[in-house]
Amino acid sequence: MVNIPQATQQVEGYSAEALPAEILQSDQPVILKGLVKHWPVVQAGIAGAEHAIEYIRAFDGGRPVDVYYGAADIAGRFFYTSDFSGRNFYTQATPLSEVLEQILMHKDDAKPPAFYVGTASVDLYLPGFRQENDLDLGHLKPLISIWMGNQSRIAAHWDGMTNIACCVAGHRRFTLFPPDQIANLYPGPFDFTPAGQVVSMVDFADPDFDRFPKFEAAIAAGQVADLEPGDALLLPSMWWHHVEGLSCFNALVNYWWRAAPPYTGPGIAVLEHALLALRDLPMPEKRAWKNLFDYYVFSPKAQASDHIPETARGVLALDDMKARRLRAKLINKLNR
Repeated sequence: MVNIPQATQQVEGYSAEALPAEILQSDQPVILKGLVKHWPVVQAGIAGAEHAIEYIRAFDGGRPVDVYYGAADIAGRFFYTSDFSGRNFYTQATPLSEVLEQILMHKDDAKPPAFYVGTASVDLYLPGFRQENDLDLGHLKPLISIWMGNQSRIAAHWDGMTNIACCVAGHRRFTLFPPDQIANLYPGPFDFTPAGQVVSMVDFADPDFDRFPKFEAAIAAGQVADLEPGDALLLPSMWWHHVEGLSCFNALVNYWWRAAPPYTGPGIAVLEHALLALRDLPMPEKRAWKNLFDYYVFSPKAQASDHIPETARGVLALDDMKARRLRAKLINKLNR
């Protein structure tokens, strides 16, 4: 296993009901010690796996959840097969109470089969849960999900939204890298992924430095966040994170949001279109397009628009209606 120091900022004393703006807007990871320790589900998790599972199962709304199943020999690493012809696990819709019972049955196994439930909507699958266990994030209107399973290793990946991840049962370890480490993490296939996001090819438990020599530079830039039940992690958008569930039962509730106007579309769609339209251009043209993107997209908004009369700024001063028209124009172009 890679040895990365626990350098993530840790703070205590914040209330789950009133997180300050400087935390919610942080561009660095922050461990919020004990933020949700008062939640009933956390108290059940501290008491033990059986208590946590019993508590969560009481809210089961009866909908099957998508469960990742892996054989014991994958050691919880949900990834590709060795020849990259498929995935080393399968997915099956299973009643929530059933998969929780399966986890419980294998909790004392030295090498258990792997079970993983990811991105399950709390409101959809556990109605009433948030009445007893919730964060008040005010105007942010986050997506709220629960993640459950036994011992697991989820390959390093990034998400487009800011995330507050609340450890409610078991122990989680996040190994974190800033966005500029992408080349040192060796991203895998773009359109064939284990679970929807591009992941690092490096096995953090046994890194092959001959094959991935730049990973040593990533290690130097990395940091680790170890979470106990009740701790939360503020993870800024686009940070790479490798996530381990270290206990026989682990549960995490997370809050995702985007700090962007509501008309803003997904950035990944822009990247995919750029692969189609720009990647294979001659280098001089690619450099010219980079200059255009720097000017219109990545520089402060004022640079491209302040010298233009307000009435003539068009898409350089987007609002909801202008965004709708621009989206319709793009759809028309792409459908030709």
